[in-house]
Amino acid sequence: MSFKLEDVKGLGKKANVLIEAGIDSVEKLAASNVDGLLDLKGIGKASAEKFIENAKSLLESSSKEGSDDKSSQLDTAVDQVDDKKVIEEEMAKLQEKRKKLEGKKVEKGDFVLVKITGKTQKGSIFRVSSEEDARISGIYDEEKAKQGYYTPEFVIVGKPGFLNEGLTETVEKLNFLEKKSVRIPPTKAFGKRDPQKIERIGINKFRKLNDGKNPEFGQDFVKKGTGQRGTVIRVDQGKVVVDYNHPLAGQSIDYNVEVIDIIEDFNDKIEYFMVAKGIPKENVSEFILSHDTNSKDLEITIPKMFLFQNLTYVKFGLAMDLQSHMADEINNVKFIEIYEKMPMPSATIDSIEQKVGEFEKEQDESEEE
Repeated sequence: MSFKLEDVKGLGKKANVLIEAGIDSVEKLAASNVDGLLDLKGIGKASAEKFIENAKSLLESSSKEGSDDKSSQLDTAVDQVDDKKVIEEEMAKLQEKRKKLEGKKVEKGDFVLVKITGKTQKGSIFRVSSEEDARISGIYDEEKAKQGYYTPEFVIVGKPGFLNEGLTETVEKLNFLEKKSVRIPPTKAFGKRDPQKIERIGINKFRKLNDGKNPEFGQDFVKKGTGQRGTVIRVDQGKVVVDYNHPLAGQSIDYNVEVIDIIEDFNDKIEYFMVAKGIPKENVSEFILSHDTNSKDLEITIPKMFLFQNLTYVKFGLAMDLQSHMADEINNVKFIEIYEKMPMPSATIDSIEQKVGEFEKEQDESEEE
């Protein structure tokens, strides 16, 4: 039986702290030592001892419920951890990096990760940066979780297009690991409500634009031809009223913001751009990167599983992002697609050779006649 880290008794919100430190399973927690956990934020000696003991107890209780071969589940689980020293080293590196970053000023052009919680003035939360926060706030959606929706924002400090104007300005003034609460006015959040973006469409015409379906109040609607995205806000007297304003337009938005990390590795930056373009995070490592530091050309080899998907817009957008935001390091972006030769069945080869032989024989006989 497998357990989630949250199943450990008494762990609660500290699960997030452990996951950030690389301890993302009950087995790894059981294999940790107290001193290693003391370096983590908000964990004291008593708590560390309790967490490790509870993790071991959880695994032991599971093993007792199973057959004899499961009685050694704890030992097996601990053995699967490559080495306690590896975990401790990773934790130490993480803590060392956090210590170096803490209090340091965020600079324009830095590639950073920003943790955000966004809510309306009425207190409705609409944006969080972790699955745990999504569950706590009651907005968790499994499909969004699969798409990596509940993750910190990848941002280039001072560059437009990553965050709204108000958040962009806020992040520029922060220090790393500094928590800030701000209220962003409509003009710098999602804009003022524009009456010109409200359209009334005849119900028959709407059905044609909506694949023959009747309108439903609150449904999302994409207008064919223009790509405008809106919401049906009223159906009245044969007319469908569609609002193309952003759902949060006209509202001041409250945000909690924290810059939690800096991305400095060349490949890591590219991977974040790939995820931003819709490539699943779990598949990013399958793309092979090759960078010529002299010509500054970047080659990206597409994995087999993506060869028959239409990646035209993804590739174009990714190339534009890399050439715009990493211009000092990247010139041309080349996408390599390798289609391996499929072996031809021997039976097919034999039949072709036989037909060729029969044809040549017929030709010889006709020439003799």
